[in-house]
Amino acid sequence: MVDHEADTSAGTAVADAVGVDRRGALGVPSDGVLARVRTGADELTGALRRVAEHVLSDPEAAARATIVELAERSGTSPATVTRFCRAMGFDGYADLRLGIAAETGRARSAGWTVDIGREIQPGDPLERVLEQIMAADTRAMHDTAALLDLGEVERAAVAIAGASRVNIFGASGSALVGEEMQFSLHRIGVAAWAWNDVHSGLAAAALLRPGDVALGISHSGQTREAIEMLAEGGSRGATTIALTGFRRSPLAELADIVLLTASHATTFRPDALSARHPQLVVLDLLYIAVAQRTHDRAHAAFRRTAQAVDGHKAARGAST
Repeated sequence: MVDHEADTSAGTAVADAVGVDRRGALGVPSDGVLARVRTGADELTGALRRVAEHVLSDPEAAARATIVELAERSGTSPATVTRFCRAMGFDGYADLRLGIAAETGRARSAGWTVDIGREIQPGDPLERVLEQIMAADTRAMHDTAALLDLGEVERAAVAIAGASRVNIFGASGSALVGEEMQFSLHRIGVAAWAWNDVHSGLAAAALLRPGDVALGISHSGQTREAIEMLAEGGSRGATTIALTGFRRSPLAELADIVLLTASHATTFRPDALSARHPQLVVLDLLYIAVAQRTHDRAHAAFRRTAQAVDGHKAARGAST
């Protein structure tokens, strides 16, 4: 039986706002369709969310279904499916079906045949676990490439290249990613610090000035410490950058520049953990973009720092 549940006005407003964001930031609708649905699902409520969950549970079946069939299977109505399509940045259901079909077809042709959603059991052989991890990470990388706005990366690189000081904020696992970025920037002569303690981070953020940069990292975009530290830096006039998996998260909404990443969770690797590799890829791209824009200074700094540690490398052929 089809549940002709009417979306609340608030839910529809959220969906419409999400749709505007997706169209403006993501460009071609056929790219990264499932990543867009996966990211947007947490921002939807009620009937719209049920449609998203059904599409994600079996994308190939969704690509074959009519709008009435999808509505029945998700317990909603054709009108709700149409609103969902608009929220995801599509003109209609036909465009959504084509996008999903194209994406699932590319996945098969690329060899992504492992069922990423399958639960990893305690008795699974390591070969199977490795396949699961590789499939999930490969898919997350491709989805991140589809989600990422290179114009935002350009803006972030220009801001960091011209900054007197770069503060990087994150907690727990995000702090580890931030430390990697800080190390990379330091090697090319960019004055960068990574902060994972909220008290020290807030004190450092309070000293930022216009022309400086504050980079906050949180996959969920809801980590209170990261939000507070980024907000403090922004209040002092620093350019704020958010690296997150959710465009409409609190962290993203207070940032001047938003860099989006995707993730594919598996058993024992929830979203926050599976997001690490895509986060590192985006930050590596940002680091190289900064190095390009400060080429002479960066090249000289990298050469000097390499020479400084060269004496601590074991000589070739030497016994250890």
